[in-house]
Amino acid sequence: MTTQHGAPDGGPTDPRRGAAAAGPSPVPSANTQNADDVPVATRTWCTLVMVPSASFMCLAQTSFFAQQFDKDSAGFMLMVLCTLVALPSGLLLSARRNHPELTFWIACAMVVVFPFDSLIALMALTSLLARRADRTLTIRAVAAATIATLVSQIRDALQPADASLWHTVFAKPHTGGDSGRPPVMMVEEPTVVVTAAIASLVFVAGATLIGLHIRSRARLRTANALADAAKSKAATLASDLNNQQLADAIAAEAHDTLAHSLSLMALNAAALKAEAERLGDSPEARSLAAKAEDIRRQSAGALDEAHAIIDMLRDPVQAWEQLAPSDDTSLTRESLDALIADVRGSGTTLNTWIDIRQLSGLDEAIGKVAYRAIQEGLTNARRHAPGAPASLEASAAPQTGVHIHLSNPMPEHGGREPGAQATHGAGLPGLAARVDAVGGRCWYGVDDRRLFHVDVWLPWRG
Repeated sequence: MTTQHGAPDGGPTDPRRGAAAAGPSPVPSANTQNADDVPVATRTWCTLVMVPSASFMCLAQTSFFAQQFDKDSAGFMLMVLCTLVALPSGLLLSARRNHPELTFWIACAMVVVFPFDSLIALMALTSLLARRADRTLTIRAVAAATIATLVSQIRDALQPADASLWHTVFAKPHTGGDSGRPPVMMVEEPTVVVTAAIASLVFVAGATLIGLHIRSRARLRTANALADAAKSKAATLASDLNNQQLADAIAAEAHDTLAHSLSLMALNAAALKAEAERLGDSPEARSLAAKAEDIRRQSAGALDEAHAIIDMLRDPVQAWEQLAPSDDTSLTRESLDALIADVRGSGTTLNTWIDIRQLSGLDEAIGKVAYRAIQEGLTNARRHAPGAPASLEASAAPQTGVHIHLSNPMPEHGGREPGAQATHGAGLPGLAARVDAVGGRCWYGVDDRRLFHVDVWLPWRG
């Protein structure tokens, strides 16, 4: 035998992507996020609206600003350069998810340096406030956005009437622009400037409130996710407690019944042995005493096993340790030899054909299921066909996997069909479930010659 600006950005998300998903999500880990980071999603539809809107407003403001320069002047050439910058400017907002602070400060610098509208800075402000909860950063960002917005809007209001968006708003209808007539203002110049300044403050306040609202909503959903996780954990703990209480009750019942019965069986076997020894030194008396000793020894062993199982029910941690594969419960040369010897020692004729190679490379879990398959098959044969011969074939190799076949003749009269256990979910059905759980196959049944077969195949996993 061998052996993932003004418009909302979304809800919370998985912090491992640096942003948030729309629904409830895992709670951010201290290892993956700063304590001031807020998990907010970067919605695709928001990006598709924000990017072209920001670029359009930068282009519009630049085009109006360029009206005061002659086409051949240096100022007009500078406006051409500003236009080239304004075209892709909105794409800056695409980086607001991973770099909200850098995006905001660049947007503010662009609005101050170039004749751009402040919309891009306001959108960046909203995204920053939604994703960062630091109080000092919030105050600095709002102050910077206020300055940038005032610069942008008042700069436009101070321009000549035909080069200003704000003058277009206060111009009389059908004057200025494409009408061919110079713009006629309905208000005085100071009113235009003051209105632009007030509007700037309103714009900043709106962007700030939207950002804070998105942040609050994300935090609320994160808190709800925490609460749901806590409830789930509490329910799991309660279920584990109920299961352990049930296991304790089963253990107590088993101790009071099964262990008691096995103890009586061992005592009766010892008494029978003593009685047989009194009959003299005849072959029949010695045979009876030997059988009684076997019954006493097997009963004592079964009692020890019963106590071990009862202890496993009372201590789940110890149970997992004991259920792990070991030399006694896995397919090894020693465990297989001991199992075969035990079967033959009980008086069962067992024919074996074993070809096991490279057994040391077999996965321990597969080895344990294989051992239990042989053990269950032999136990099934002894229980339902006592005295009948049994055959065992076992082979194992990396190329073919583990194959186990057991057979025994059916009794002519009496006895249950093998595998038809009195208890549900035990015996061969339980073996089939264990084999299936590790990716193997198990068949059992009676053929035309009333031979009962158990055939098990298990994959080889090193």
